[in-house]
Formats: sequence, C-alpha cells, structure tokens
Amino acid sequence: MKVKHNKKRNTAFVFEALVKEATVAVLKKERERKNAAVKLINKHFKAGTLLRKDLDCYRSLYESTNLDRSTSEKILKEAKLQRYFIKDEDLFEAQTSLIHDVNKELSADVFGNFVPNYKSLATISQIFSSKISPKNQIILENEMIGHMMLSETPDNELTEVDDVVYRTFVKKFNDKYHDNLLKEQKDLLTCYITSFVDNSLELKMFLNEEITRLKNSLIDARQSEVMKEDSDMDTKTQQVIEKLESYATASISESLLLSILKTQQLVKEIHSDGHHD
Repeated sequence: MKVKHNKKRNTAFVFEALVKEATVAVLKKERERKNAAVKLINKHFKAGTLLRKDLDCYRSLYESTNLDRSTSEKILKEAKLQRYFIKDEDLFEAQTSLIHDVNKELSADVFGNFVPNYKSLATISQIFSSKISPKNQIILENEMIGHMMLSETPDNELTEVDDVVYRTFVKKFNDKYHDNLLKEQKDLLTCYITSFVDNSLELKMFLNEEITRLKNSLIDARQSEVMKEDSDMDTKTQQVIEKLESYATASISESLLLSILKTQQLVKEIHSDGHHD
C-alpha cells in the first residue's frame, strides 16, 4: 500500500512550483509577483539550507538520465544515505516555514501549479520514506533506476502548461508563435529563475552554449538560397548575429533574456521554413 503523498511536504515539488510561478510572472510582466517567488526560492533553497540539501537529494535522482544501471544504483544509494542524515523533525519545521511563506507572500494557488515531473517527485518522496514496505521500496527503486537509465526525451506533459502562459507568450513576442514554449525557451527560463539559488552559475553556462548555438544557426542560415535572394532578410539576420555577439560582455538582465527568447523562436522558424522549401 502506497503512502499518501502530501505535495506541500515534497520539497522538490514546492521548489518546481515556485519556479513555475516565477516563470509565468516573468512572461506576464508581473514584476512584484516574480520578485516574491524569487525571494522565497533564494531564502529557503540557498546553499547550506536544510531544504537545499533535501532538494539536492531529489535532483540527483530526477535530473539524472541516460546512465548505466551501476551508476544509477550508486547515485540512488548515495541520495538515500544523504537523505537519511536529514532529521525528519528539522525538515518538517523548515517545510512548515516555507509553506507559511508561500501562503503569505503569494497564495496557496502555487501548490496547484502544474509540474510535469510530479509523478517522479512523488515516487522519490516514497523512496525516501520509512513508512513503506520492503517490497514496495524495491519496486519503486527499480522504477526510479529505470527512469535514470532512459535517454532524455521531450516530455509530452509539457504541452499541458497553462493556457494563460501560451496566450501571454504569443502576445508578448510574436503573433506567429506556436501555442507552446520551445524546449530551449523553457530551459532558459528555468535557468534564469533558479539562477538566484546558485549565483547564476548554471544560467551563465547555459547562455554561453545557447548564444553560440543560435549564432552558428543564423550564420548557416545566411548561406541558404532564400537568404541570398532576399538582401533585406540577410541584413537583418546579420544584425541579430552581431547583437548576439555583443551579449558576451553584457550583464544578465530581463531585457537580454527576452531578446534570447525571441531569437530562439526566430531560429526555430528559419529552420522550419528551411524544411518546407
């Protein structure tokens, strides 16, 4: 029999729900709400906090993919060991403080946010629990190991992102945008929001790789017959390339973030058009 899952007491779920809340706020230009969500992330999940230690145990499992069985088993064993040394009463107190702050600074609606990997987070929560039978423990651990051994693929559940995000994104950037965020756009927004936890380290690494990818894609696009026949389009593409190059020394800001988001969509559209020619 499975233990009843309380998502408010699932550290990773609340973290992901806050990231989602901040991301939506960025897209809707709700600066005050975005700042409130980021403040909570920074307060409760900064390095050294008990919730951050708990979150790291979760993330070591649900963020690991394409591994061999031996490595997966070792990571699972170490995650369980580190989680074991977190005292339940201290964790409960830290979670209570987080829940209180979410209700006070934002609203209880945050706990209703759609989190794509909710099932995996619930599974990990049960694996960390001492209230399940040995049989169910082994079954859940094998399920998690199987997840860690799978190659990373796009999650179909991501298409279930709230309609309000779709509409806002479409209106904000381009009437031609699809009714969904691209995977690379979701990755960028997630890195941006969580950058307040790790001093922007992951965000800087992501931007460095993503800007290079976008620039190379646009350089390649300029060699196409379509570009060669349309001098105006070619000129504008070159201007975008130059703008991307200027970001190497630019400070990370929301305006830079929005520009990268638009460029990601542009590159996607150019690539799609290329397949239709």
